[in-house]
Amino acid sequence: MTSAAEQEQLRAQLDTLTTEAFRPELAEIDRLETVEIARIMNGEDAAVPAAVATQLPRIAAAIDDIAERMARGGRLIYVGAGTAGRLGVLDASECPPTFNTDPDQVVGLIAGGPAAMVTSAEGAEDSKELAAADLDALGVGADDTVVGISASGRTPYAVGAVEHARRRGALTVGLSCNAGSALAAAAEHGIEVVVGPELLTGSTRLKAGTAQKLVLNMVSTITMIRLGKTYGNLMVDVRASNEKLRARSRRIVSLATGAPDPQIEAALAAGDGETKHAILAILGGVDAPTAARLLSESDGHLRAALKAAQA
Repeated sequence: MTSAAEQEQLRAQLDTLTTEAFRPELAEIDRLETVEIARIMNGEDAAVPAAVATQLPRIAAAIDDIAERMARGGRLIYVGAGTAGRLGVLDASECPPTFNTDPDQVVGLIAGGPAAMVTSAEGAEDSKELAAADLDALGVGADDTVVGISASGRTPYAVGAVEHARRRGALTVGLSCNAGSALAAAAEHGIEVVVGPELLTGSTRLKAGTAQKLVLNMVSTITMIRLGKTYGNLMVDVRASNEKLRARSRRIVSLATGAPDPQIEAALAAGDGETKHAILAILGGVDAPTAARLLSESDGHLRAALKAAQA
């Protein structure tokens, strides 16, 4: 339980945050027609990509450093509380089916643990010690990257995670939606996407959440492109774990090679359903074992493996 003085200090901190600012022009939004509220909200959302655009050089610099470490076997670890934590877990959970990553390669930590994904655990966000313990449980080290996510940029769980990870030698990124944030200051790469006050005062699951989602999409997707998980704009490492994804895998091989269906089916069967192996076998004119070897030698980069096959 916080004291009255601590509560007053926290209130003073919130009063300085752009994401917490009150907008008097929207004070009677509840009296508007539904379509008008939707129109205002849609207009608010339209401003988010422009705010993200101001941070593209910082985002790109972070991605290059993340990819360098992941190429050495490091992990990408998202850390946050509440909405920010859920967005990190969401992005991490999409990587195995999309890029065929191991489940422990991209990890999402949320204050309060997995149960906090569906049940609010707001108190957990106040503990830097909890963040340190969660990272220690993963054995965070020098090849890893820890991305702290917090709309306010002051959440102790996110700030504590970045501080602790930096002491452990990991690369650190701080993603917030307020300028001059403690989170960005604590990280090697500070990314501050200032989207302004929310439609509902302090409801940072709105514009701030959208901004965080856009940045995390970039971080994971472009990192995987740098790691050779794509061929052009095709998801050649997609894990065909159900009928939809198996159909997508066949379509990707078709788009990449232009080969007839029987040749595609044969290449996929010979390569145990691996999309990248099938493409290399067809375009490089090699058998499945050779395709597997060339991809291994090129660290999974299909273009490099194709060059080697055609040499």
